[in-house]
Amino acid sequence: MPAQKPAEYSAYLALALRVGLGAYFAWSGWVKVFQTGLDEFTRAVGNYKIVVSPWDAVIAYMIPWAEMVIGFCLIVGLWKRGALWALAGLVGVFAFGVGQAWVRNLNIACGCLGSPDGPQMNYTIKFVEFGGYWLAILLIWFLGRKGSGHVFGGKRLKLPS
Repeated sequence: MPAQKPAEYSAYLALALRVGLGAYFAWSGWVKVFQTGLDEFTRAVGNYKIVVSPWDAVIAYMIPWAEMVIGFCLIVGLWKRGALWALAGLVGVFAFGVGQAWVRNLNIACGCLGSPDGPQMNYTIKFVEFGGYWLAILLIWFLGRKGSGHVFGGKRLKLPS
């Protein structure tokens, strides 16, 4: 049995990160739409006090669907680069929203899973979480660009025998 090349291991890591991020964001969007409900998520978006009604509803109705589409694309490997860029932008928008709430000292729940009535957000932990998302996105991007076609098309991954 030939030893696997390091590039193959990095491709497996990138694949696991991509599917994991995709699953988390698809699930998060699903919870907002089908479990918590868009009305509750609209209240959570309104708590950030960035936009006024009815724009908070427009945003609240768009975000979960964007999360589900981006997550689905990452899971199945459809438009991977575009999905990574879209996810990085979405995380950037979330970071902006949380950052302005922190600066304005708003004592609100995150609303990440749709509910405005959860525990008060810990801003420091939230920014560590955002950093983790961006780190995973960068790892997927750069591991996919190291000459292995595993992440962005090309050769298929081979299961170890």
